[in-house]
Amino acid sequence: MNKMELVEHVAEEMNTSKADAARAIDSVLEGITKAVKKGDEVRLVGFGTFSVKKRAAGKGRNPATGEEIKIPASKSVRFKQGAALKAAVNKGK
Repeated sequence: MNKMELVEHVAEEMNTSKADAARAIDSVLEGITKAVKKGDEVRLVGFGTFSVKKRAAGKGRNPATGEEIKIPASKSVRFKQGAALKAAVNKGK
């Protein structure tokens, strides 16, 4: 499912226009982005948790030349599924 398909689904479920549904989805995504950018966790009970994980700097190798390179420290977003989402996905097995 892509964003437009999600917008159509939300518009249908809420009996609203696609433009209103798109604004609602954009607003939710913006809220999650702002919170995670600040380093906060976003917990959506039953769905999952978005959090920031810090990665330490390290060393790697360029596979083409074998030259050692420095990999800078970085942050990445982690998503951990909630119990209800996990149950829904595994119910189809």
